[in-house]
Amino acid sequence: MKWTAANIARSIALFVLAGVGEIGGSYLVWKTFKLKQHWAYAALGVAVLFAYAMTFIGQPMDDFGRLLAVYGGFFIAMSYVFGYVVDGFKPDVGDVVGASVALAGVLIIMLYPRAT
Repeated sequence: MKWTAANIARSIALFVLAGVGEIGGSYLVWKTFKLKQHWAYAALGVAVLFAYAMTFIGQPMDDFGRLLAVYGGFFIAMSYVFGYVVDGFKPDVGDVVGASVALAGVLIIMLYPRAT
C-alpha cells in the first residue's frame, strides 16, 4: 500500500470514526452499569461497538497489528476530547503533552516509508 493524500485522509477519518464508536459505545455500557442507567444504553452501546469494529475493514493499512497500534494513539487523544466534551473532564498539561507525543509517535509508525 502506498500512502497518498487520499489514503491518509481516509485513514485518519476512519480512526476518528472508530474512536467515536469505541469511546461512545463503551461510555453507553459504562453508564448502564456504573451509573445505573436503563439497559437500553448498554444495548445501544454494544451496537455502536460492533460498528466501531467494522470501521477497520475500510482502512487502507494492510497490517492489523500496526493498524491497531496506530489507532491506539488516536484513541488516547480522542478519549481526552470525549471526556472534556461529554463528561466535563479537564485535561492538564501532562495529559495534553502525553496525548500529543502519542499522536506524533503513531503518525511516525503510520507514515514511515517501508520497503514493499
